[in-house]
Amino acid sequence: MTNRSLVLTAHCMNRPGIVSAVSTAVFEFGGNILDSQQFDDIITNRFFMRLVFEHAEADEAEARAALAPVMERFSMTWAVRDTASRRKVLLLASRFDHCLGDLLYRWRSGELAMDVVGIVSNYPRDIYNNLTLGEVPFHYLPITRETKAEQEASIRGVMAETGADLVVLARYMQILSDEMASHLAGRCINIHHSFLPGFKGAKPYHQAHERGVKLIGATAHYVTGDLDEGPIIEQDIERISHRDTPADLVRKGRDIERRVLARAVRYHLDDRVLLNGNKTIVFPE
Repeated sequence: MTNRSLVLTAHCMNRPGIVSAVSTAVFEFGGNILDSQQFDDIITNRFFMRLVFEHAEADEAEARAALAPVMERFSMTWAVRDTASRRKVLLLASRFDHCLGDLLYRWRSGELAMDVVGIVSNYPRDIYNNLTLGEVPFHYLPITRETKAEQEASIRGVMAETGADLVVLARYMQILSDEMASHLAGRCINIHHSFLPGFKGAKPYHQAHERGVKLIGATAHYVTGDLDEGPIIEQDIERISHRDTPADLVRKGRDIERRVLARAVRYHLDDRVLLNGNKTIVFPE
């Protein structure tokens, strides 16, 4: 019989004995620890843990029941997931399709262990003719200032219908309402460009070119009511020079956005990201 692999994530106020108690509980349950990572935040005095263990027979419910006493003793916020259980992901996109196409490729190639349950766009399907959407359900939900609340209610309806665990804004160029951001707290990832200095508004790469920036980058983060200011999951940069045209910056920027978003999604799918106030703890692979 193939052993089940389960991942435990937990956080609480720090105190001595947590690692010992959790490891002992896993051992007494009959689990074999495969990987264990922990972090003590000395500023907030909070403890964070990610632990992977295998078990010959137990499922998620049995693991939760066995570990609950020690978790309660330390007042932990915690979760256990069978690593074979794939999360259901809903992808949102607008006119730019580079991140959407990249995520679909990584999903189909097996690089991202998830089930894409749908694509939502405020543009019609034929705008993605250069992509292979296949049998993935496509939901065209146009939006105007007057219909924003109705359109977001429709997105929540798609989520409920598909059982989506995670929403990924793959260059979805609409600002979510505070209500929607609150509804998706901790389960919605966005990607945006990151410039030093920052440029907002239309054609940010053209603005950056005019200022002669030397670095461009991208940031993937959880969505909050503060535009592009949610807890950061992943970032990357690339050095550029005076030889780069605005078109070069756009091309290089898209490459950075693709890889940063894909890494952030993978970290979330692997239970490597734990929220720590307005920051995140990301346990390395």
